[in-house]
Amino acid sequence: MKQFDYIRAGANSDVTGTPDATIIAGGTNLLDLMKLEVMTPDRLVDISRLDLKQITPTRDGGLRIGALVTNSDLAADMTVRSDYAALSSALLACASGQLRNKATTGGNLLQRTRCYYFYDTDQPCNKRDPGSGCSAMEGANRLHAILGVTDKCIASHPSDMAVAMQMLGAEVEIEAADGVTRTVPLSDFYLIPTDPAVETVLQPGELITAVILPAPAEGRQTYRKVRDRASYAFAMVSVAARIKVTDGKITQAAIACGGIGSMPWRDPAVEDALIGQEPSREVFGKAADILVAEAAPKEGNAFKVPLARRTLIATLKELTGVQQ
Repeated sequence: MKQFDYIRAGANSDVTGTPDATIIAGGTNLLDLMKLEVMTPDRLVDISRLDLKQITPTRDGGLRIGALVTNSDLAADMTVRSDYAALSSALLACASGQLRNKATTGGNLLQRTRCYYFYDTDQPCNKRDPGSGCSAMEGANRLHAILGVTDKCIASHPSDMAVAMQMLGAEVEIEAADGVTRTVPLSDFYLIPTDPAVETVLQPGELITAVILPAPAEGRQTYRKVRDRASYAFAMVSVAARIKVTDGKITQAAIACGGIGSMPWRDPAVEDALIGQEPSREVFGKAADILVAEAAPKEGNAFKVPLARRTLIATLKELTGVQQ
């Protein structure tokens, strides 16, 4: 690991006033990348002592989650467990207890892909070394994305938490160097990898201060994760979904998927295909067809197309009680 300067932030301005610094909170992803010299920051700013660790209600009945709230504390919060159950389930499925105790809300949103070639500094990777190429295109790509990919990058986004927050309609609160705060819908926070090295709308010197959840919506919600082993593995496919059925018809639907996209994937057309329909295997199948209609699989991850269909259908059946 190369030498670096270490700064302990005492106020938000210590971060926003240092645009060339790399932020460290829990360090559950960053430290691994530094050890492998995938990331070699000259300056680290430790934000772990900033006052960003509260979970508080908002005026409109939602929830404001500080950027430094740990994954463990967020999953265990009684309001999250009762009103945002898919989020609690996603957090509990994302990592071991030790990692959840350190990993933070803001850090989870910003974690880097687990693409093998991104981690191997001997291999070309446009995300790590822009313009060098994407080794995963014709290489080992079993874990990689089938949606939201480009000819420059097919890496998948690894977060479970962000998938649930995408379904819930979360917003990201961001503070700039001048102290002005803006909020960005999570659906606009991540970028398609036309420039793989630029993953979010964050500008140099900006700091994520919180995630805002809207007031709880009606209906049943869940998080389903398909992975290679029962625990502590990244999703091959995951689905966060909320469905409300009124008088035998679906009146509300919110769906986001993980493991298959370059970002937490939400396609409004999938939800629109469900609204106004009577729950059935046929209706769910049509929605699943829309989900994967624009998939661009490679040889190693083509199985994700039928797996994504089956996972979405199984999730919708669970939420609506459809048996056939």
